[in-house]
Amino acid sequence: MLSIIVAKAKNNIIGKDNKMLWKLPDDLKRFKERTTGHTIIMGRKTFESLGGILPDRMHIILSRNPDFNIDSDYVKVVHSLLELQDYMEDEEEHFVIGGAIIYNLLMPYCKKMYVTQLDKDFEGDAIFPKINENTWEEISREVGPEDGLNDFGYEYITYKRRD
Repeated sequence: MLSIIVAKAKNNIIGKDNKMLWKLPDDLKRFKERTTGHTIIMGRKTFESLGGILPDRMHIILSRNPDFNIDSDYVKVVHSLLELQDYMEDEEEHFVIGGAIIYNLLMPYCKKMYVTQLDKDFEGDAIFPKINENTWEEISREVGPEDGLNDFGYEYITYKRRD
């Protein structure tokens, strides 16, 4: 089963120049708690932005470049949706972590979304797809704690795909 995990601005911006535009320590902690012990699926640029392999997670990198490869037991490079088929059909939860192209490509195959929704617009070049309320049902919402680092609030919203 595929699930999306994302932090996005009010205007759906998720980044600029392959970087996140905000620092939310509680969100990063939740990301780590939710994804540790699971497979994370991402594009090449997102992998490169991580600065290395995240501990205790299998990394699947979807890349159009047939020569792209990472030599690690914790990384698998795939070049097509067909190679992701087993993860889509698996009962275990696997997390799609970005970037924008990968979210757009895999959203139709995802069953759940964990969204950190910021209450502020940002300027950026990576845009998360619009969440269609006919397709996605909100199942929980929680206000994120104030951290003294940001001038905006945020919420954790969980969606599930409508049947």
